Amino acid sequence: VKDYLAPVRMSAVGENPVGPVELKTMKEQVLFSFKRTHEMFAANHGSRLPDIDEAKKLRMSMKLRDEYWVVKDLPPPQPVNAQKNDKAKPPVPILESEDKTAKEHLQKSAIARVHEGDEQSKGGAPGGSGGMQLAVYKPQGSNQALTVRGGKGLNMPRPQWHAPWKLMRVISGHLGWVRCVAFEPDNQWFVTGAGDRTLKLWDLASGELKITLTGHISPVRGVVVSDRHPYMFSVGEDKLVKCWDLECNKVIRHYHGHLSGVYCCSLHPTLDVLCTGGRDSSVRVWDIRTKNQIFCLSGHKDTVASLLTQGVDPQIISGSHDSTVKLWDLAAGKAYATLTHHKKGVRALAMHPSKYLFASGSADNLKQWKCPEGIFMKNVDQTPYRAVVNCMAVNHDDVMVAGYDNGSIRFVDWKTGYNFHTEQTRVQPGSLEAEAGIFDCCFDKTGTRLITCEADKTIKVWKEDENATPETHPIEWKAVAPGTEKRW
Repeated sequence: VKDYLAPVRMSAVGENPVGPVELKTMKEQVLFSFKRTHEMFAANHGSRLPDIDEAKKLRMSMKLRDEYWVVKDLPPPQPVNAQKNDKAKPPVPILESEDKTAKEHLQKSAIARVHEGDEQSKGGAPGGSGGMQLAVYKPQGSNQALTVRGGKGLNMPRPQWHAPWKLMRVISGHLGWVRCVAFEPDNQWFVTGAGDRTLKLWDLASGELKITLTGHISPVRGVVVSDRHPYMFSVGEDKLVKCWDLECNKVIRHYHGHLSGVYCCSLHPTLDVLCTGGRDSSVRVWDIRTKNQIFCLSGHKDTVASLLTQGVDPQIISGSHDSTVKLWDLAAGKAYATLTHHKKGVRALAMHPSKYLFASGSADNLKQWKCPEGIFMKNVDQTPYRAVVNCMAVNHDDVMVAGYDNGSIRFVDWKTGYNFHTEQTRVQPGSLEAEAGIFDCCFDKTGTRLITCEADKTIKVWKEDENATPETHPIEWKAVAPGTEKRW
């Protein structure tokens, strides 16, 4: 053995032209094999490659040329004639007249001047801060007065009339709490997941059960149907993320990585990317084809309870029990904004289908935000409804619905926050009164049907009352004085 492990030189007859060949010991070869195996299989292939300066400059130049070529060459700025320290214009006096036509003319001219002052103050015109005008008109022999104030005027739009919603159908079939619901793109059926560890597909028109899918070993907490592929994704408290093929009704992929129960999931509308969140306080981004984890977005300090995805920034929005909402940059793999306005855990998020806005729900209030910076717009409820909100949904008619843990369903006008209808769900016979809870809700693709998943193991279908009119259900709305809105 000693001669075999010693260096071997070839004879002069068959001498190797490259040079002498030295055989390594068994230990050296095993270590070399370990090293190659580690390099091939244990390297972090998901890590981000370093940026190349030349490629980065070329990419930025192409992006600037494609997106900003319209404003590339602008004319030079015009000099400002007025100075910032100009004195405010004195208020225009309005004389009293007994002629009726003169009175109407004075009223119209005063209101026109006030609107002009409003536009100047909004546009940042010189003297906007001190150019507020006050026009007062007093008819002769009357104590009434017409007072119009310029500057920051009252901007309180009247809420749009919406018909109240009523219960249309009750569907029973699950043996546990119904936790999630999702519609398919053609709006023919919907799927629900429940605490009985099953997924059930229901026909929307008739409410009949089409098929029951089993595979989870713990309650199912989230489900979503792809608009681009015949796939359905489900998550549960068993740490599993499953991909179902709807053509053969079988699981074809598993996504492993979560350290605890998975509570929510969302599909990117334009990319083959799945986002999931759960009790491990992280949002994980998966490639649905290769099953690889693209990012593990960490930053939350508690359970991630709700997720939203969209094709533009922020492409991922997450709400957590740590009472924060985070906006994530999908390209960089990190959060660029954290919204801390809520005082309680954020369990519900809803994206407006046509506007660049989204809403968040917590036990303290419902809030509206503006994308992409996450600018706070307003509180939906001027008088907060003290209950835990579990779900929210918005349709194209600006109807926002919120489902609460006490069984309340509140329908709100999106623009003004006016609560035009509140419904209290009724538990099915044989259930406890404490089981009146709403876990999830979703509008269908047309926005005319609402599905609620409830704690009494039922699925309820709601629709608008076709017999309701503005006369039978008038708007009882009281305007809120400006400056009294709260940010909490």
